[in-house]
Amino acid sequence: MTDVTRKIHRRIDDLKGDLVDLTVELIRIPTTNPPGENYTECAEFVGNWLKKRGFEVEYIRGLDTPGDSDKFPRTNIVARLEGKRPGECVHFNSHIDVVEAGEGWTFDPFGGEIKDGKIYGRGSCDMKGGLATSMIAVEAFLVEVPDFAGAIEISGTVDEETGGYGGVAYLAEKGYFSKPRVDHVIIPEPLNKDRICLGHRGGWWGEIETHGRIAHGSMPFLGDSAILHMGAVMEEFNDKLYPLLADKKTEMPVVPDGAKQSTININSIHGGEAEGFDGLPAACVADSCRLIFDRRFLIEESMDEVKGEIVSILDGLQRNRDGFTYSIRNINEIYPTMTKKDAAVPRALASGIEAVLNTTPDYVISPGSYDQKHIARLGHMHNCVAYGPGILDLAHQPDEYIGIDDMVDSAKIMASALCELLSK
Repeated sequence: MTDVTRKIHRRIDDLKGDLVDLTVELIRIPTTNPPGENYTECAEFVGNWLKKRGFEVEYIRGLDTPGDSDKFPRTNIVARLEGKRPGECVHFNSHIDVVEAGEGWTFDPFGGEIKDGKIYGRGSCDMKGGLATSMIAVEAFLVEVPDFAGAIEISGTVDEETGGYGGVAYLAEKGYFSKPRVDHVIIPEPLNKDRICLGHRGGWWGEIETHGRIAHGSMPFLGDSAILHMGAVMEEFNDKLYPLLADKKTEMPVVPDGAKQSTININSIHGGEAEGFDGLPAACVADSCRLIFDRRFLIEESMDEVKGEIVSILDGLQRNRDGFTYSIRNINEIYPTMTKKDAAVPRALASGIEAVLNTTPDYVISPGSYDQKHIARLGHMHNCVAYGPGILDLAHQPDEYIGIDDMVDSAKIMASALCELLSK
């Protein structure tokens, strides 16, 4: 560890109180998504903080993206600080949206309460604590290395919890996550301070609808139940699809172990009588039944293969089951991504973890996706990883929290990575 790095680490220790205050202030802006509340307020809070440190700030609305409206504008903030001489750019990207608080809290979900070295609140872990950590890491770096080469960017983007299309995807399409503007991307998602997340599995969301024929419920033999047809789909999934997926294994270091295979989750099934009606049911045979599925897949699989397995089952039922017809609707597609361990960003973070924590980092793959998917697919930027403080299992839970000491350690690791990446 160099003398400059030691000075930065001491500076971060001195800024611990500021790190806590910054995290608390971010938590107290309830950026709940959906519908996308208070995005502009949160973006401006981050932007004003960065302006005071010399950054040029842009506010970019994800116009015409899902959920965007004048009432709930998809407001992103991107800030950039140029160094004293040419060099590469390191970009820290955090999402500012949080999921709903839900039930079961013993703390105020948006109070930012502190107890036993932890800050509680919705988004504390996922991922306003990570955003604050990156901001303090950069502040300490700038004080001790004012003549750095290259550029530093910090962004606060929206809608990651609902796909990221108004945030990182929108910006990536406009070149904000591509060379020559950006060379290295760190996403401070909560994956434990000694882990570097290289990427994530793929995903295909879709809707299957089975069709039937309506008839009077007292004479169901005159109709054709779409619900019974969907039952046949589920039976085929149990007999054929689930065993097939269980046999698919990956070399990706996915955590937890159960996610090292392909999976499918049935999100919902709706058929016949409309939900939410409290009266007596109508005497009708269901002429429609819809199933939403969430298929997660591995880097060894292709999207065509993933889709073909389900379509093959449905086509088989259409050939062999009387009256069976179906339609299928594509909802969302995510391709698996994995940055190489020897890329510049994971190398720099690994050096920081070894120096600060005196341990060798774990390299993992997330079972679910995050905004790296857009940075890789649209920005063609593969020198990107997720690294940040916080325990992933706490995300979206009641009494979500982040450890203050974990944030301090992660800030030192991020600042160490900056020293390595911007020293050329």
